[in-house]
Amino acid sequence: MKGTTMKKLLLASAISGLFAVPIVVFAQAAPAPAATPPEHTFTGNATLVSDYRFRGISQTFKLPAVQAGFDYAHASGLYLGTWASNVSNNVYANGAGMEWDLYGGYKFEVAKDLGADVGVLYYWYPGAKFNTPGEDKYNNLELYGALSYGSFTAKYSHTLSDFFGMKTATMGGLCGLDSSGAPTSNCFSADPGGSKGSGYLDLSYNFDLGDKLTLGLHVGHQSVRNYGKLSYTDYKIGLTKEYNGFLLGAALVATDANTELWRAMNGAQANGAKFIDPRGATLVLSLGKTF
Repeated sequence: MKGTTMKKLLLASAISGLFAVPIVVFAQAAPAPAATPPEHTFTGNATLVSDYRFRGISQTFKLPAVQAGFDYAHASGLYLGTWASNVSNNVYANGAGMEWDLYGGYKFEVAKDLGADVGVLYYWYPGAKFNTPGEDKYNNLELYGALSYGSFTAKYSHTLSDFFGMKTATMGGLCGLDSSGAPTSNCFSADPGGSKGSGYLDLSYNFDLGDKLTLGLHVGHQSVRNYGKLSYTDYKIGLTKEYNGFLLGAALVATDANTELWRAMNGAQANGAKFIDPRGATLVLSLGKTF
């Protein structure tokens, strides 16, 4: 939970003979100036995915998701937007069924071909809460900054709140689970503290293969303050193809997240004799439309 150039053409021909003949010049009218970008731009998007993966971790317990967003951009570089997706109650407990993101920021050019983007993003899970006396929330607030050069982007997101509600009240003494759901000895301390200041580094590169086909490469690292056992790296390699106004996608996604602890953190419930692994490698298919 998306310069114009102007040129003038002058055609001249000169005819001279034995006698002095005046030069004849034929001038082609200059093209009309390129249209000025609109001051206000509104765009929307809708996507169907086979599995909603956030930083490599399934948010829908490996089930499909319907996602949609709406964005406003000002010619100055300021922008606001919102985006939503269904999520699984196995991931966000107690009636949660939706993630709703609200964000805003500012895009600007640092130098030729080098762009920057800074903003704030709030993740809201209406109705979702931990099974704690204080009914702590999963909601999360992040500050982000990105630099883009050509097809390469480096982005860092810094958590201003506890990272999706992780703190002593929600995670203290929590142990990992084995494949049958039994607790393991891989546990957090009774008083691990808060997780404010966690960070995510996202490195992405998109390569145009021609014929509206794009190769996307990504590697990211999530660090969780005071919960180092939950820190991990995720990877993605994908292809997207624009076809008749739609964007078709297929991506291989994988992580090296600790299986035992991410089962526990995601509140996994038994599926027969086994637990679904929300961080395992998978192929994600997508169908999107921008309007």
